[in-house]
Amino acid sequence: MDLQAIRNFVQISDRFATAGQPTENQLRGLKDLGFDVVVNLGLLDPRYCLPDEAASVAAMGLAYHHIPVDFQTPLRSDFDRFRELMRESAFSKVFVHCALNWRVACFTALFGELELGWSRDQANAHIRRLWEPNDVWKGFLEAVRGTTEMSKPGALSGAERG
Repeated sequence: MDLQAIRNFVQISDRFATAGQPTENQLRGLKDLGFDVVVNLGLLDPRYCLPDEAASVAAMGLAYHHIPVDFQTPLRSDFDRFRELMRESAFSKVFVHCALNWRVACFTALFGELELGWSRDQANAHIRRLWEPNDVWKGFLEAVRGTTEMSKPGALSGAERG
């Protein structure tokens, strides 16, 4: 399967990839490539999500986690749940998506700074490869960065760098 066929696909490391909404066939392809955890940060909006992604992913034998992040009102608690889930999945092969990989890009950038040893410049470059955050997301990034110890990598720094 050509992973680049998934909208806005980004390979972060051997065990961590992100993208926009995949199709059912693309999810099957991810399973075939060894991914065992799927995290969806998108809302359950029939305009751009699968009819029942949770059931589809479970039928494939993958773990599925849904953290519905409102694009207009991202919450610190959403990011905290994402961070904890990523820590718990440190030894799994994880695919994280939302509709366009914009929410995910911001969460991944923050996670990269906190857990993977990324510099602020690296984190910002990761976001900008996919989009230029609007004022809501700029404020969210600033708020999380302003209230979190960003200089000390966490438990995944050695396992997930790269």
